[in-house]
Amino acid sequence: MALVKFAIPKGSLEKATFDLLERAWYKIYGRERTYRPKISDPQIELKILRPQEIPIFVAEGLHDVGITGRDWIQEGRADVETLLDLEYGRVKLVVAVPKDLEVTSLTELFRTFWRRGRKVRISAEYLNITADYVKANPLYRRTFGRKEPLIITPWWRRGTNDRVSIYLSFGATEAKPPEDTDVIIDVIETGTTLERNNLKPIETILESTAVLIANRRALRDRQKREKIYDIVTLLKGVIDSGKKLHIFVNVRQENLEKLLRALPALKRPTVSPLSAPGWYSVNTIVEKQEFLTLLPVLRKLAQGLVVHEPQQILPLEEIARTEVHE
Repeated sequence: MALVKFAIPKGSLEKATFDLLERAWYKIYGRERTYRPKISDPQIELKILRPQEIPIFVAEGLHDVGITGRDWIQEGRADVETLLDLEYGRVKLVVAVPKDLEVTSLTELFRTFWRRGRKVRISAEYLNITADYVKANPLYRRTFGRKEPLIITPWWRRGTNDRVSIYLSFGATEAKPPEDTDVIIDVIETGTTLERNNLKPIETILESTAVLIANRRALRDRQKREKIYDIVTLLKGVIDSGKKLHIFVNVRQENLEKLLRALPALKRPTVSPLSAPGWYSVNTIVEKQEFLTLLPVLRKLAQGLVVHEPQQILPLEEIARTEVHE
């Protein structure tokens, strides 16, 4: 029996991750007291790690699967397979500057500073993403070509272009300007923290959500692959169920075809005859966003509407197709 090592993120993604696992029918034990909580599936071993570490640990095979942010996969340049967007932990990575700085883009800031003979100081936790973003800026490319911006950490320096210096931030990044840095690269959810620190976003680098990732070698192991896709199926079932409603209605035979034409479904609605002659029961799955549009039709054509929020909708055929082609 192959054991699947599953890395769970600590910090801002932790509660939502455990909530998702429990909604997927897993039982978690001891999560408050240890970094190695137990899970009800004996083929899965959990470990809680920082989300920054998880992409590299999964890529290197120290763990078979993990949950982390898309931002940390890109920052770590990790060679992993992204299996599922979990649709929580939604943040933006932005370029932000002091409000009194009259610029609206990074290009405008570079032009203003360099014309005045000033160097640009950037504070960021995301060193690779920041350096790549700076190098991709059209004005930077025209001015410095492929020259690397200077990256400064307590342990090492990399790059030679001190006209743009990127300082590693260990947190409280928004507190650095204007005395310590001119620009920050930081994640935001609502922008409230920037506002409170008299900062404004001028560009969005990327948007990130939590994702389920896997080690590529683990996916080639038949036994591990089976268990990994069990995890994918259960988690996707929870995510999909949050977007859908299960409805049941009774309808007269003369209205049945009209109703069926109006109803979308995963495949086709289930239609069953009732004990009363000329009456049928119809049940189907609809998108939540479609329900209010359907309601007038249901009121006119049907009776006895019952609506449920499903706990899980398991897309078995979709997962099977994905598993075959990967």
